Amino acid sequence: MPLRKPPLRNHHDERGATFTEFGGWDMPVEFDSIKEEHLSVRDSVGIFDVSHMGEIEVSGPDAEQLMQRLTTNDVTQLSAGDSQYSMITDEDGNIIDDTVVYRLPDDDEADYLFIPNAGHGEQMHDRWKQFRNEWELDAEIRNATDDYAMYAVQGPDAADAVGEATEESVTDLSKFEAMYATVAGVRCWIARTGYTGEDGFELICPWDDAETVWDAFDCQPCGLGSRDTLRTEMGFLLSGQDFNHENDPRNPYEAKVSFTVKLDTEFVGRDALERAKEEGVEETFVGFQLIDRGVPRHGYDITNTDDTIIGTVTSGTMSPTLSEPIGLGYVPTDYADPGTVIRVMVRGRSKKAKIESTPFLNDK
Repeated sequence: MPLRKPPLRNHHDERGATFTEFGGWDMPVEFDSIKEEHLSVRDSVGIFDVSHMGEIEVSGPDAEQLMQRLTTNDVTQLSAGDSQYSMITDEDGNIIDDTVVYRLPDDDEADYLFIPNAGHGEQMHDRWKQFRNEWELDAEIRNATDDYAMYAVQGPDAADAVGEATEESVTDLSKFEAMYATVAGVRCWIARTGYTGEDGFELICPWDDAETVWDAFDCQPCGLGSRDTLRTEMGFLLSGQDFNHENDPRNPYEAKVSFTVKLDTEFVGRDALERAKEEGVEETFVGFQLIDRGVPRHGYDITNTDDTIIGTVTSGTMSPTLSEPIGLGYVPTDYADPGTVIRVMVRGRSKKAKIESTPFLNDK
């Protein structure tokens, strides 16, 4: 199947970007260098094209009930312009996908917008329709992924950059608040959210106006390579790597996102997660730093000091901020305390490492 292309694929190519397949999309992975782009976001501001993310709109009299029963957080707490991070779980409480749910303004055509990960849009669209029909709810579900481009402007100077580009004042938005605002004459949905650990905004604009909005920002273009190193430094989950519903199912307690689970609501997987909370989990998501030389990568074995395999690296990189090799993965809870010495098999060689608290950056 041919890769899907973001609206600015040719624009990025002319800028000199290199590309990678991600979630079925042909996305820019690097414009200048991963380190340069990473440090731009940590020190000033950068812009990412994340148009591979899905957009699903939900509307109708039972829209709230449908959202409540298919996500683990409490959507009834959202007022217009609010958003929340949430999990989508199966009957066993395992994470199918993570998402951000937006409560749209009352005069909007839809009531909710949620953002599945790349390649999950059609799956979530079908899931929402399946349960709507099964529960006989009155709600409309629309897969709007092909209607919108999505950008993330991130970094300590992001507020200045977005403030200068918008006609309305958006810099007073609190974290996880959102509103419509105009960028270069284009109406955009702008939220104070992001995936880098820095202050920042995510903008959703019409697909046909993608270039106009992108060109309104004169800052470092960033690819998915630096997005990955930035989120790894924060210990943020990456769908398909840090949880994989097909190959390595994990529940929110194992993945350390239990704050997204509201057991006083009813949702698919709730009873299983209540049991998981009561009984505890056997493995948990941790960060670690390699002490010996080497770089941990996805799929490498984690062992104890006796070289017995106890887990797997889900993400790993050389941290551009710390200049240290860091990683994420699941280990038995007995090995999860910060300072615990473990080992990681790097290209067949056992490397000394220790468990670290996340985020790896102390000031985030």
